Amino acid sequence: IVEGVVVPMELAHLPYRKATYEEYVGVRALRRHGKRKWRRHVADVVKRLMAALEPDDTVLGGGNVENLEKLPPGCRASGSANAFIGGPRLWRRRGRRTKQIAQAGRGSRERKALSVLASCG
Repeated sequence: IVEGVVVPMELAHLPYRKATYEEYVGVRALRRHGKRKWRRHVADVVKRLMAALEPDDTVLGGGNVENLEKLPPGCRASGSANAFIGGPRLWRRRGRRTKQIAQAGRGSRERKALSVLASCG
């Protein structure tokens, strides 16, 4: 979210190690690698994304956030229920939203939030 505008990105598809973020922190990775290894990958991925995007607020959500013994530094947990409400709202006024996204990068004091729902859900 940049200056109140949700900017959707498919960060899970970025390269990470020998595959993508999704392959290491998604629900299949939890089953394949086990909780201990999965937790380490989640912490590493969140740390990298936070360093790259420099958010003011980082929210981890989704069904598997409960599998984290502790949250990575600078993060807070949230359920994913609001994603099902907020997601469709993004596409209602696409023309206006596109303009807002283009304008969002203009200010040097944007407030940014990183919401990582897919990685833990």
